[in-house]
Formats: sequence, C-alpha cells, structure tokens
Amino acid sequence: MHPLATHRLPSFAVALAWALLIGIPGCGGSPRMSSVPDAGELPDQEVSDFEATETDLGAVQWKMYARSASTYRARNTVLARGLRIDFFDEKGERASTLTSREGEMNDLSRDMTARGAVVIQTTEGTRMTTDQLQFRNKQQRIQTESFVRVDRRGDVLTGWGFESDPQLKDFQFKREVKATVHTRSGGTVEQRGGTR
Repeated sequence: MHPLATHRLPSFAVALAWALLIGIPGCGGSPRMSSVPDAGELPDQEVSDFEATETDLGAVQWKMYARSASTYRARNTVLARGLRIDFFDEKGERASTLTSREGEMNDLSRDMTARGAVVIQTTEGTRMTTDQLQFRNKQQRIQTESFVRVDRRGDVLTGWGFESDPQLKDFQFKREVKATVHTRSGGTVEQRGGTR
C-alpha cells in the first residue's frame, strides 16, 4: 500500500504538507473479527478487572485491561467493557495507550476491535480519535475505515481510512485528507487532499 499521508519526518508540519501532495488510492478492506455473540448466547465466564498481556521473546508488546469481560470459548472471543491497552516500545517502555468504551479480542490470534470513543494517546503527545478500529496483533498495526482525527502540537490532520503502528509514528490516511498546520508566525494553513 502506498501512503496518502505518512508521518515519519521530524516535523509534523512538513509531514502534513507532504501528505497532501501525494494522493494514492487505499488498499483492500479492513480485517474482520468474529461477530458479537447473539443476545441469547451466554458467556462461558464473566470477570471483573480483566487483564491480558502479549509478549514476544519475553518482551512485553501490549497489556490489555478491562473493567469487565465476557469469554465465549466456542467463538474464541473475549468481549471487554471499559477497555484500555498500553503499547510498549522496543525498550519495554509504555509508548501509547488506547482507550474505548468496549472491545472484542480473538483469543487465538489476539486481534482486537475497539469501539466507542476510541482514543490513542502517545507519550510524545500525539492523539488520535475515531469511533472504531481494528488491531492486527501479528503485524502490530491498527486500521480503520472510519473518520479519524490526529492532533499533535496544535496541528490537526483528519481523513477517512487510517492505518498505523500503535505508537502513531508511521501513519497513513486513505481519502479526504485535510490538514490544519500552525505556522511559526502564529497563523494557520489549511490544505486538503482529494480521493483517487
């Protein structure tokens, strides 16, 4: 996939301007998770203060916390309410935190979907908001087709369709990108990117 908007440069303003100069079509649809259990289906287990941790060769990649969770073994699904996920960098330090009203995790792949007032806040100050997103555990990538807003140091980037690492260091928008960048003189510059 080629990025419509990619943030890797040290200057957020430069990245925003670059993002709007290159319009590239988005890739295929977002990953699908198992559907939410039917209303009549009872969970195998319900717990309060749920926790899950993912490691790779002993290094913690993320820790998930939920106010409450229900497990459905036949679907390999955990439904969580009051969700928080802390993502860690290669040094083992917390790099970002995702919060949402609820979420769903596949207990085998550890892929997740977060829904309702989804926020990712990095320790470096970047903030992303949307209504729903998927986390692909194997690739360590987040993705959504929904509207997304990214704020950093007063600059704002919005658009539809988004993919990133959980630390928001390498993100891409797919369409209808709009950037509002604050200049050194105190003004703002607004730019828009189209859909191809």
